[in-house]
Amino acid sequence: MRQPMIDDLGVLETAALLRELTAGLINVAGFDEALDRLVRIARDAVPGIDCCGFTALRAGEPAGVAASDPHRAELDDLRHAPDTPALTAIHRREMIIAAGLAEEARWPVWGARARALGVHGVISAPVDVDEQVIGAINLYAASPAALTPSHQLTAMLLAEHAGLLLAAVRDRERAAARSRQLDDRLLAEGVVGQAVGVIMTQRGCPAPEALGVLRSAASSLDIPLREVAERLVLTVSRPRDN
Repeated sequence: MRQPMIDDLGVLETAALLRELTAGLINVAGFDEALDRLVRIARDAVPGIDCCGFTALRAGEPAGVAASDPHRAELDDLRHAPDTPALTAIHRREMIIAAGLAEEARWPVWGARARALGVHGVISAPVDVDEQVIGAINLYAASPAALTPSHQLTAMLLAEHAGLLLAAVRDRERAAARSRQLDDRLLAEGVVGQAVGVIMTQRGCPAPEALGVLRSAASSLDIPLREVAERLVLTVSRPRDN
């Protein structure tokens, strides 16, 4: 009767990890910040894991890393050792497990560095983010005996869930970039730019906030933004009666 209780606890711990990961990343606007949160949450929530890292590739090229332990960040960085468990996981599209690095013949340079940094076991699980970005989440253990079959299941679920959340972050980044480009175009337009300048002068606020005020007015009045700008510029330019 004891073994099912242990299995149930593992399921509950994994469910709690996924909930915490969702809460931590659901409103994050930047991809780098999302990776930092991901590795910290995984390190703290997965029992037996000493540290966690993420290796990212964009269009097949190294595109950054995240590490819960900055002193071990080089283990996730392909610039330091291009032959790593993370890269193997990405290329093979499968989970890579090395429970005892002392007996591991793969990645000799990386393995020696990992052991020197106190890492003796690793699980790397591939993470599909979108059509441009892929990566691997890396779970590191200080003891060769620390990694168990339950860690493999957790790593698989973590990678799948992280991929969905990171894809959403990338979508938000792209939407924010498009919004900034639109704002720049609007600010460059004559009458809208003039109206924004008027609001900035009146309120002492920066251009993005002034443009937000103009947009809010257009929404409230249910008229086009340009028309609101024209009305505002016309109002302030009209001579006042003495």
